[in-house]
Amino acid sequence: MSALAVDSLYKVFGKGARQAVAELESGVPRDQLTNQKVTAAVIDHNFEIASGEIFVVMGLSGSGKSTLIRMLNGLLEPTAGSIWIDGVELGGLSNKGIRELRRDKVSMVFQHFALLPHRTVLENVAFGLEIKKTPTAERTAKALETVEMVGLAGQEDKLPSQLSGGMRQRVGLARALAADTEILLMDEAFSALDPLIRQEMQDQLLDLQKTLNKTIVFITHDLNEAMKIGDRIAICDGRIVQLGTAEDILLHPADDYVAEFTADVDRSRVLTAEAVMEPCGNTDTSDFDTVESDTLVSELYEHVLSSEDPVLVVDDRADPLGVVTPRGIIKSLAPEPDDEADAAVEEPEHA
Repeated sequence: MSALAVDSLYKVFGKGARQAVAELESGVPRDQLTNQKVTAAVIDHNFEIASGEIFVVMGLSGSGKSTLIRMLNGLLEPTAGSIWIDGVELGGLSNKGIRELRRDKVSMVFQHFALLPHRTVLENVAFGLEIKKTPTAERTAKALETVEMVGLAGQEDKLPSQLSGGMRQRVGLARALAADTEILLMDEAFSALDPLIRQEMQDQLLDLQKTLNKTIVFITHDLNEAMKIGDRIAICDGRIVQLGTAEDILLHPADDYVAEFTADVDRSRVLTAEAVMEPCGNTDTSDFDTVESDTLVSELYEHVLSSEDPVLVVDDRADPLGVVTPRGIIKSLAPEPDDEADAAVEEPEHA
């Protein structure tokens, strides 16, 4: 069973929303609705998120991504469709049931921290546990453990005003983790941070995920961020335009809208050896250098381009999967591979 699922989900704001949904279901574009006074934010979303998956929703302003996440935690009711969390449909819950779901199943990390200004770091981190009526000693111990986990040991007694933006966001993340819910909803959680701190927070989230294995829905407008942290990415423009892995989206954009998004992405930091490899065929690969299948192209292209032989890609049992060649790398890094990419490198001969 999936940790979270949505089925035929719509959110339309304004009078006449139901009629707008009927038009949208029939295929009418949202800019051609009969009633232009309504706003169609989320249109026919369908997806399932596996337990332990980082699912990124990416889009520009007005694409419906923040509306979606507010429906997932029960802050907004769908105009049509259903949301399921851990097998329970949100539409069937009372207001009390929604509050209990937020308390026990879902935690939220906000863009602008949403910390309580007159509470210390430790008190902010423990706040969710306090709401759950966790005994004082237990919640303090859990909060201290989580503060250390996010790299804030020694800052427990400071107020939010005494912290940098990056440190305040770590407090917000720690508060969500301390609540010990299975699902984290992160709404543009790092977008207010300076670029270097933002990268550090992305790295920390990925490191924490290796041990915590949370189900994460991460909202962003930054495709590079989406491709760095997402197991799968949904690119939205009201509707979901494309849903897939970073490699799927880079190598096979669904349309011009997606291709335009991906044009400026550093492909070498997203694509792996497995994504750009070619079949071995009958080639004798016994003398080839080897790399693991998940090695990023950025880590191997200089080696491949300077090598006399292709580089052999192997799985975690050291079994051969394919080879990476200079031509394969150059074609994968070109947004629109063509004959010029083929001609850009003359591959060395090999046995």
